[in-house]
Amino acid sequence: MQSNLRIAFIGGGNMAGALISGLVKKLAASTQIHVIDLNPESLQNLVTGYGVSTSLGMEQADSHLRGADLIVLAVKPQQLHTVAASLSPYIQSQIVLSVAAGIRAADLSRWLGGYQKIVRAMPNTPAMIGLGMSGLYAMDAVSESERNVAQNIMQAVGDTLWVEQEAMIDAVTAVSGSGPAYVFYFIEAMQEAAQQLGFDAAQARQLALATFQGAAQLAQQSDESVSILRERVTSKGGTTYAALCSMDASEVKPAIHQAVLAAAQRGKELGDEFGQN
Repeated sequence: MQSNLRIAFIGGGNMAGALISGLVKKLAASTQIHVIDLNPESLQNLVTGYGVSTSLGMEQADSHLRGADLIVLAVKPQQLHTVAASLSPYIQSQIVLSVAAGIRAADLSRWLGGYQKIVRAMPNTPAMIGLGMSGLYAMDAVSESERNVAQNIMQAVGDTLWVEQEAMIDAVTAVSGSGPAYVFYFIEAMQEAAQQLGFDAAQARQLALATFQGAAQLAQQSDESVSILRERVTSKGGTTYAALCSMDASEVKPAIHQAVLAAAQRGKELGDEFGQN
């Protein structure tokens, strides 16, 4: 689905690279994408990889910023206040899509002089292989068609979920934004256990990764709940039953619940901290 969207990226790091990769495959020609970053090496990698145009600063990118339909803010949260102040003179009617974690739309709007065509997105790292999950929140000034534009951008790298209350972006961050780390943590533990049982590192990795990939795909393709799928694997008195009883005795599930809640709380705290400027 090619479009005539003109897109400007501020920031050329990993997430910008993931989005650009998805966009040139699914939505936009490389000639429609311009990237601004202070790091010449990052820009050269994007030019080599995708053929986009680039600038080392906003003044050099004047026409690209003013002519853009959508501006993606893909910088570190602590940089966004400064970036927004520099961007403000170029804002006219563009959609501003921020993928900076923790920065609330109202604070970004304030830094942009009250501009409100702002969409927040919380992607995760599997976006780098086109399997991301992004939460989306739009301010009231964003029209339905503009919401669709932002959604199409993020769907170039995976699935999307709209939330109507911005506070839920902290929850998205806790579940899917930080979620890949929880999965990697569990895979790491399984690999270590497999090695304790006598497998070498390569074999342990193969067993753990194939198990996670297969189980996730089964859950994705099944109409049954994951609870039912779990029960189907668990025969009372069997090996799986022994493992799950051990996890229950160690309160693994409550610990996971608490971990996700802790991530959500930290997301709220970061929003409070970053928004003080």
